[in-house]
Amino acid sequence: MSTALSFLTRRGFGQLVFAGGAAALMPTVALAEIPADTPLHGLSAYGDLKYAAGFEAFGYANPDAPQGGRMNYAVPSWFFNQSVRTFDTLNTFVLRGNAPPRIEKLYDALMVTSLDEPDSLYCALAESVSISADRNAFTFRLRPEATFSTGAPVTAADVAFSYLTFKEKGHPALAVLLKIVADAIAEDERTVRIVFSGRQTMPDVLLALAIPIVPKAFYDGRDFETNDLTEIPGSGRYRVGRMAVGQYIEYERREDYWAKDMNFARGLDHFQTIRIDFFRDRQPALEAFKKGEIDFREEFTTRSWATEYEFPAVKAKRVIRREFPVETLPKFQCWALNQRRERFADVRVRRAINMCFDFEWTNANLLFGLRTHSDSCFEGSDFKATGTPSPEEAALLETLRGQIPDEAFGAVWAQPVSDGTGNDRRILRDALALFADAGWTRGAGGLVNAKGEVFRLEFMINGTEQQRVYGKFFDTLRLIGVDASFRLVDEAQYQDRQANYDFDMILAAFGLGATPTRESLSIFFGSAARDYPGSYNFPGMADAGVDALIERVGTSKTRAEMTIAMKCLDRVLRARLDWLPNITADMRRVAYWDMFGFKEPKPDYGFPVESLWWYDEAKAKAIGRA
Repeated sequence: MSTALSFLTRRGFGQLVFAGGAAALMPTVALAEIPADTPLHGLSAYGDLKYAAGFEAFGYANPDAPQGGRMNYAVPSWFFNQSVRTFDTLNTFVLRGNAPPRIEKLYDALMVTSLDEPDSLYCALAESVSISADRNAFTFRLRPEATFSTGAPVTAADVAFSYLTFKEKGHPALAVLLKIVADAIAEDERTVRIVFSGRQTMPDVLLALAIPIVPKAFYDGRDFETNDLTEIPGSGRYRVGRMAVGQYIEYERREDYWAKDMNFARGLDHFQTIRIDFFRDRQPALEAFKKGEIDFREEFTTRSWATEYEFPAVKAKRVIRREFPVETLPKFQCWALNQRRERFADVRVRRAINMCFDFEWTNANLLFGLRTHSDSCFEGSDFKATGTPSPEEAALLETLRGQIPDEAFGAVWAQPVSDGTGNDRRILRDALALFADAGWTRGAGGLVNAKGEVFRLEFMINGTEQQRVYGKFFDTLRLIGVDASFRLVDEAQYQDRQANYDFDMILAAFGLGATPTRESLSIFFGSAARDYPGSYNFPGMADAGVDALIERVGTSKTRAEMTIAMKCLDRVLRARLDWLPNITADMRRVAYWDMFGFKEPKPDYGFPVESLWWYDEAKAKAIGRA
């Protein structure tokens, strides 16, 4: 299945210098109660900071872990224009091209997130942040030690340039994120002020304050949107080492990293070399893992997990199979039916198509019983609605009566449950009735409208696994008269067609943050993102009621208030079914050669093994891999 994740997974793209700590939660201090122009070491969306000023390291970090060694890593997530099948550029900040995953490890940001809190940031490139009296400007004092890999200091001019350039020319996800930034001003060499529009909320601000910082001087005489293999210098822990275009890339740990003894970086990023190999398909990647050419692999294909992990190294316990709990984050894997094409604009059509997918049969016969059927874009989180609306939810929904579907006021929509035969006649009769209500009836050529046009549905894919899992689904669609087909395209064509919405249907999987914001939700569900090239509004939805609920989420003053608004949004999204929830898993299933150490338990809000784990030489020797 697709595993591409958005920048929202890490609540700020630039920072993989993840960390954690052992302090108890500090007393809540609301943003409005923080004195103006007071230097702060961290910020929280709703007032809670786990770590006091001067903390030693984050709790899930290990300052005593050995440094060095290498990890040949099969990445489970990627961002923006990145791809795991090939790469042709090192510029991940723009829409065009295919960049290698983990290129973000080259870059630091003003602030970093912690992985054991849902909505906090701590100073990184900045040594302090202060907030203006009107709460619209955030002033940062940069650390004097901060330097780029070139040796040049990180200056306020670099920060201002990064913010303004990413807003104007950056990848759409960055540009949307920075819409709320009105200006970025270098007040002196080490002081920069980020001015917001006045429409921002604290969660919006936190996302904006974690973007990567690049050197202004690098772009003197160079087009920001140039796609080539020139390394864009950063101030992060790693830099690019050896690479072969489309085959592999290695990231090398910098011994001269300016922040190696700073609390936000201490005890993290232990590997000297992180290598990523590129494969056109899953099976060659799995075979490379079996041979020991790949050291760590998260398995997303249930057939492989159930049938292909009994090779000799597993039996000899040289390779470990293990399940880790998933993070406390909304899980999003959905189909997008492109409503820019008129035949998908009717909700009855979308419901009918969804009903043709027999999850019970598919899970039993193809997925080895390892998946569950998603009802929601926010599966596995507190934001998923249940039953009928609570009094608080009902009160909010009532303010939108007439703008949202009537179904949102009753029991929340849930997936149909089939008889598991793969041909549940009751459900298929209901699907045909919905098609008929929408104007599509059985004719000689299949389902046709009043003009005699046949209903066509092409599922664009970039790997063969989706064709295997959803083959029965498409057989069923054809059975009831849909001209249904798969279109397998290469990675470059997939990226281009996805960015320009040139498809009928795709499958998308994203990691959503623990604290949704107005801007992060808008890029998936907001009307303004419908025709914005490169946004994640793949269905092309545009609805005033949804926009109003996104606004309510964004303006919530407490986490409880935000959660109520999110549950209402979930009810409306499930009634509209712009995104068709698909399948999910409640565990991370990973396999790795037994040559690593790591701290347990894993953090609740992220699992960047390349930052958290380390090379254990004694273990490597024991399995003959030293």
